[in-house]
Amino acid sequence: MHMMIFGAGYSGKAIGALAASQGHEVSGTTRSPEKAAALSASGIRPLLFDGTTLTDELRSEFAKVTHLVQSIAPGRDGDPLLRLLGNTSLSEAMPSLEWISYLSTVGVYGDHGGAWVDEETPAKPVSQRSVERVEAEQAWQSLAKASGLPLAILRLSGIYGPGRNAFVNLANGTARRLIKKDQVFNRIRVEDIAAAAAFLGERRIGGIYNVTDSEPCPPQDVVSEAARLMGVEPPAEQPFETAELTPMARSFYGENKRVSNARIRSLGFRFQYPDYRISLAEMWSENRWNK
Repeated sequence: MHMMIFGAGYSGKAIGALAASQGHEVSGTTRSPEKAAALSASGIRPLLFDGTTLTDELRSEFAKVTHLVQSIAPGRDGDPLLRLLGNTSLSEAMPSLEWISYLSTVGVYGDHGGAWVDEETPAKPVSQRSVERVEAEQAWQSLAKASGLPLAILRLSGIYGPGRNAFVNLANGTARRLIKKDQVFNRIRVEDIAAAAAFLGERRIGGIYNVTDSEPCPPQDVVSEAARLMGVEPPAEQPFETAELTPMARSFYGENKRVSNARIRSLGFRFQYPDYRISLAEMWSENRWNK
């Protein structure tokens, strides 16, 4: 396997690092020369990508890729990789390609008033960024079908893990307990994203999969549990309606749903961190929360 992570950020780096640890060749793009060293330390060959140009080095790497993971968010101009490939077919750009994964978001489902959704639930995105995700999903589906390749769309919930979690927020004083009646969110530990991508990629499985934990819950509960484990007082509760929030942060609370992960589990995949309590306890006990 030669895996390429197009956008080796927080999730992409975890996917690539897991593949590298299993003995596979992995490359990944980054905009920042400063982040290249961290990718190398994770076993990922760093490739600079400025978001606008496919360099000769990138095109040369494409020729060897068997497994492609696209994790760069689309913009108003559409998916960046598809835009830059233009009229070049996948088979021409990546002649060894066997499997594609596109990292999307559960935001494509929109608001369901706290009801359960699954992969059969029609996409009804609310935010512009989720509308763009749906369009990118559809573009990748069309291209994969035309190329005769399996495409796994991973719809991710709120991503957290080492270095990005409620412990960090409590330690730096940015943790908040916002209270909005009946609001729940799903979340997903970054290592479980990597494991899901590896599981599907090894088997060259396509389809749409919700990669999310098994326990949607009010967001303030996660902060309270992290504070309990740290042995500190949680921040005071704040009514959502009167809290000062950025427009993007406030928009997240405009969507309320419970997301099922039954489809990927039916394939035999098992989440290492199926709920936030197990995950937080592991990070705290192993002192991995701020790594």
